[in-house]
Amino acid sequence: MRLFLVFLMVHTIFIPCFSFDILGKEIPLTLDYYMSTCPTVFEVIKKEMECIVKEDPRNAAIMIRLHFHDCFVQGCDASVLLDETESLQGEKKASPNTNSLKGFKIVDRIKNIIESECPGVVSCADLLTISARDATILVGGPYWDVPVGRKDSKTASYELATSSLPTPEEGLISIISKFYSQGLSVEDMVALIGAHTIGMAQCRNFRSRIYGDFHVTSALNPVSETYLSSLQKICPASSGEGDSNVTAMDNVTPNLFDNSIYHTLLRGEGLLNSDQEMYTSMFAIQTRRIVSKYAEDPVAFFEQFSKSMVKMGNILNSESFADGEVRRNCRFVNT
Repeated sequence: MRLFLVFLMVHTIFIPCFSFDILGKEIPLTLDYYMSTCPTVFEVIKKEMECIVKEDPRNAAIMIRLHFHDCFVQGCDASVLLDETESLQGEKKASPNTNSLKGFKIVDRIKNIIESECPGVVSCADLLTISARDATILVGGPYWDVPVGRKDSKTASYELATSSLPTPEEGLISIISKFYSQGLSVEDMVALIGAHTIGMAQCRNFRSRIYGDFHVTSALNPVSETYLSSLQKICPASSGEGDSNVTAMDNVTPNLFDNSIYHTLLRGEGLLNSDQEMYTSMFAIQTRRIVSKYAEDPVAFFEQFSKSMVKMGNILNSESFADGEVRRNCRFVNT
């Protein structure tokens, strides 16, 4: 009941009807962009996401992560969805994405329904942004208004996908700089990483953590020792063995969007090095305070997460916006 009340207490986030691209140029996005051309788009996506998350709650995290990986590479323009072709090198095979980024068939499924109702109107970038919001709500997270009007890019960037996305073993200072380069603050970073409360991680991404300093940050209390032992059974020490085995980043409420991930960090049990760094790194003076605040106050976390998701969703690329399109198939540029 307490979690339900927390959800009700979170205020709707109202968005100004403009955004800024990665160079600071003002670009218009509005809440009513599809009012006359596809008035049912929000309802269509909501209903389909309800089915998708009901089929597997993990699909919520998959869609949020897909949106994140899109926006961090040349803005929120659906470049991450493009398949490799003879003339285009996509982002799907970049090291942060390969063998781990999912959700492309979910996007296809939703896109096909929208195209049957409003052909050639709703961009894949908007579809992904709205789906991430609905995914969050469906597993107990907050609501926020989604401004729309994005265009789909005709290009992708393997190089930027390789260099711009934070990695699981990265240090705190490096991760902060990657968020700053997108116009996102330290507060945004800590809030957005809170989405790991419903995330899964592959063994290859947490092996060094559980065979490294996990026992130090968790202070080897009996409960942590039991948890660590279970993780090591999932993820053997030898590289290449069980690399694709997965486990939840929040081992308490893995299918519920709440503030539990921050309590995990306070216990020193963060599964990913990049997460735990926010609390135990020698450079974590500011992030430690924010982690503690969100652990203590779930309403503050929900409110900031909403604002930060809007801010991230408003990262646009003026080139894609000016020369972009509405793809008929999210995997390919229109011909």
